[in-house]
Amino acid sequence: MNENLFTSFIAPTILGLPAAVLIILFPPLLIPTSKYLINNRLITAQQWLIQLTSKQMMAMHNTKGRTWSLMLVSLIIFIATTNLLGLLPHSFTPTTQLSMNLAMAIPLWAGAVIMGFRSKIKNALAHFLPQGTPTPLIPMLVIIETISLLIQPMALAVRLTANITAGHLLMHLIGNATLAMSTISLPSTLIIFTILILLTILEIAVALIQAYVFTLLVSLYLHDNT
Repeated sequence: MNENLFTSFIAPTILGLPAAVLIILFPPLLIPTSKYLINNRLITAQQWLIQLTSKQMMAMHNTKGRTWSLMLVSLIIFIATTNLLGLLPHSFTPTTQLSMNLAMAIPLWAGAVIMGFRSKIKNALAHFLPQGTPTPLIPMLVIIETISLLIQPMALAVRLTANITAGHLLMHLIGNATLAMSTISLPSTLIIFTILILLTILEIAVALIQAYVFTLLVSLYLHDNT
């Protein structure tokens, strides 16, 4: 009960060496692959889900934007598996670290923006000044649009970090409450434990939804610049 709420968010170490890299590399190992001509049901379902997600995200893109399809599919699979593995007891969730989420958001955002300035520089610059803007407001709007552009990767990273961290903290608090009530009142313990189970189901949904939202926003940034 005296454990710090944020202990589970501290990057783990093995013999004094950071283990975060090994944890980040672990989720891809869980994705099954097939060496046979006919796939089993698990791989067939996995391929169907990947194709469905890819088709939904890439439908609005042109030919140049669709070259990012493999990267975006890999991104959503990585974030989803990382979030789900973080729900296991005594595990570590890398996506609760703002530094890691920024490391994913900034390069993808920068790549989309640079692509926009290289291929459609006039349209990219037009976003900074909407058509029909009164002359006295032009400097202010340019500053506001520039700030809104630069804050996009921060918003991506903070959204993912906040949602995953808040869910883990809430599960931690309700879990501690369940243990505390187990020696006081059995009916209250059952009620709180039921709430904990429902919250766990909700967090599984949140883990998948946040992976989809992160990837979808990157896809929208790419669409605006291609």
